[in-house]
Amino acid sequence: MSQINRILHMDGDSFFASCEIALDRKLEGRPLWVGGGRRGDGIVIAANRLAKKFGVVTGMACFEAQRLCPRGVLCRPHYEEYRRLSHEMFRILEEYSPTLVPVSIDEGFLDFTSMDAHVWRHTTPRDYVEAIRARIRRETQLPVSGGLANSAKLAKLATDAGKPGFLEIRPGEEKEFLRDRPVRELSGIARNRERALSALGARTFGDVARLPSLLLRQQFGIWGQQLWLFAHGRWNEPLLLEVKDRTTISSSTTLPYDEPDYEAALTFTLSEATRLVGQLRREHLQARELGLTIRFHDFTETGAQQRFQHPQFLNSVINGVLEQLFRGLLSRAFKPVRQIRLAFWNLTRLDTQPTLWGKTHAERWGALDAAMHGLNTQFARPDKPALMTGAQLALRALDEAHKHPKVKCPFVPQREMVKKLWGTDADPLAHKGEWEKRLAQVSRQSGFGHGPA
Repeated sequence: MSQINRILHMDGDSFFASCEIALDRKLEGRPLWVGGGRRGDGIVIAANRLAKKFGVVTGMACFEAQRLCPRGVLCRPHYEEYRRLSHEMFRILEEYSPTLVPVSIDEGFLDFTSMDAHVWRHTTPRDYVEAIRARIRRETQLPVSGGLANSAKLAKLATDAGKPGFLEIRPGEEKEFLRDRPVRELSGIARNRERALSALGARTFGDVARLPSLLLRQQFGIWGQQLWLFAHGRWNEPLLLEVKDRTTISSSTTLPYDEPDYEAALTFTLSEATRLVGQLRREHLQARELGLTIRFHDFTETGAQQRFQHPQFLNSVINGVLEQLFRGLLSRAFKPVRQIRLAFWNLTRLDTQPTLWGKTHAERWGALDAAMHGLNTQFARPDKPALMTGAQLALRALDEAHKHPKVKCPFVPQREMVKKLWGTDADPLAHKGEWEKRLAQVSRQSGFGHGPA
């Protein structure tokens, strides 16, 4: 008989809002939401449970949230602090399992399959996970919820059902837990699949379990077979940690105020493209396609895409094409620009060894990007980079020439909220042996106290 996997899903509760409370304890017990947009008063990007009781939800305009909850608190986002707190949370979680798979800034999965042989003989899964939650709350001030089941997908459903708190789906209870739950709750079921299942009379997992497995396989292929097994509680999925190349990179930036000067907007666009392409080269990637979308002050949009004949990594080529797209889109426009969105996708590997004396453009550009990134990381100040491209320097010249003291083009757009937990491409399981030794020591201790050996 195969071993039953035990996967724990941990998720921060209203993470951004909880971070704001952790940063300012005076906010404890008050309804609050975090606002995005150019001045932090655009749309709600997170709300705590007290605010949600008043009807405040993600995506709502902040002025509407204030109307629903007059005594609520609007917080401007502090993304760097959110990243810092996320890093602290994951560093704690990393001590409790040989395999940790972070999937976003506030959630991840831990492999607890062998815990019954090492730790749980001294305690119960619930007590053990509650101790983890208590430690995270004590050391970071962040509330987290958890779910334990035989697969990552089911563990995530358990977390959602148990919030705020912890819920374990014990072996043999999977089918009963899923019976009345809507299939749309499962990650990976988009609207089209939900409609196709509904056409078969399957709106809940119980409905799916009553369908013939052959029918689901005929309709959906191998995914249909997996869904049938999942609905029966028989999808015993191991937790795998895979480090994959990104498939896209993008930025979406709302300007501090509506920009009537198209040349200033173009300068920012080229600067953003340089930054994104530099990041791709540091990750040894190049792009086959790019897209540019411009949103005007009245929220109308225009956009264009370009597919290169060959994957590109040179700013001289990419910025040239991007400038043509930009000027073509705005050749007959007259409205001020509110937002600029850039995206690169269809990425392929750029196999180079970075050396300034390399024989190819890719090698030299890669080395230059790595050197610039290292110097800016070590010597830059928030108000003054150590090194700047020509476009970035032009931005500063434009801003100094304007009457308004505020920077006209945004600082750094919020693109990815998730960074690699370990900060490098090193194998995150490199210290698995050390962890197992520590776990063995913990198993010999009385009770179930967990901490550094």
